[in-house]
Amino acid sequence: MSHLKKLKSTLLKLVYTSLLFLVSPLLLSKLLLPTKGKPAIGKRWYEYFGILPSLKGNSPIWIHTVSVGETIAASPLIRAIKDKYPQQDILITTTTTTGAEQASKLSDIAEHRYMPVDFSWCVKRFLKVTKPKCMLIMETELWPNTLTAVSNAEIPIAVINARLSERSCLRYQKFQSVFNLIAKSLDKVLCQHDDDAERFRRLGLLSSKTAVTGSLKFDISISETVQTEGKTLRKQLGANRPVWIAASTHEGEDETIYKAHQQLLKVIPEALLLIVPRHPERFSTVAKLGKESGLNVVSRTDKSEVTTDVQVYLGDTMGEMLTLISASDICFMAGSLIGDKVGGHNMLEPAALGKPILNGPSFFNFKDITQQLVDEKALTICESDNEISKSLIRLFKDPSSCKEMGRNAYRVVERNQGAVAKTVDALESIVSAK
Repeated sequence: MSHLKKLKSTLLKLVYTSLLFLVSPLLLSKLLLPTKGKPAIGKRWYEYFGILPSLKGNSPIWIHTVSVGETIAASPLIRAIKDKYPQQDILITTTTTTGAEQASKLSDIAEHRYMPVDFSWCVKRFLKVTKPKCMLIMETELWPNTLTAVSNAEIPIAVINARLSERSCLRYQKFQSVFNLIAKSLDKVLCQHDDDAERFRRLGLLSSKTAVTGSLKFDISISETVQTEGKTLRKQLGANRPVWIAASTHEGEDETIYKAHQQLLKVIPEALLLIVPRHPERFSTVAKLGKESGLNVVSRTDKSEVTTDVQVYLGDTMGEMLTLISASDICFMAGSLIGDKVGGHNMLEPAALGKPILNGPSFFNFKDITQQLVDEKALTICESDNEISKSLIRLFKDPSSCKEMGRNAYRVVERNQGAVAKTVDALESIVSAK
């Protein structure tokens, strides 16, 4: 029986690796090709193949944070680990260049390298150079060949801030053998919420390997720099203008946002929309769409003066989302207007900034957070452009309700903080092991 399981596991790895080989040119082209608004990989492209310069430190804690959002969320934890283990070296890997740019903000306590492609030979090369004492994976970036290679090297693996939506759970159930292959390499899975842990256990992960430590994203701290930059930007936009932001929009959402803004302008003509596309390759398209809709659009990178006749300010830069939200009165969180394609984005950044939040009807990736914000009267679900504009008008016409809604949002964040400390404690057996 064990022989059959081993054979099945080998066949699964072979099929997976073959498929990865076929799609890897596409994946690498997205990572390597220069894109407006995205930092270039430069001469470091070879790191994706496990060819990298030696580290300054020894036996680092290896923390993989994928991209910008995960790196921001993991930053307080990384600093907390360094505070508790000051002599411990830390290595951060990201997949994207934007993630690398964010990781550079932690260069005083950690080194950065790019995550190798999920081919065993790439990962083995990486391990040979870095020699990590353990691997911490942010959320659920679970690559089968990487996990197998790391586990075979007897390096403990923990998933931190883990979340597993019902949709993803059902997908894994259809390919249970694949999940089994992944699960056997994991030593700990530290989940955001009880329902995440329940889904992991439903898939067969041992209860002894799971724990609920809360969401690291609740432990977000807004730096003085962000607050200062937000105030400076707000003066440039117009201190007394009603300003709202549509954050992280996807293709198919911009039209709805622009329609909502046009309806808002009929009632409050001095209102200003900050629109920030999720992907930098869409910056020019979104600007063009706004102009074709008859709106006066200015891009942040243009450095043009935001006069009173400007109706839309396009955030076409990377890594400034907190500053842009800080400069706004109300935040609409996008990724929530296009059915089941995205499932929403994290609303905790505007909540931590004390902003009232509007959201579309699709938020399955953030169900628990959304429900808490709705229950606390900090977030309003809007089904259409008409509902978005009505909510904006209501809040702009009633500043006291707007401020109260923002205070409610901040209270939700404050109430849920503490995940960093719980996660550091839960990792002690792995991090402090010799």
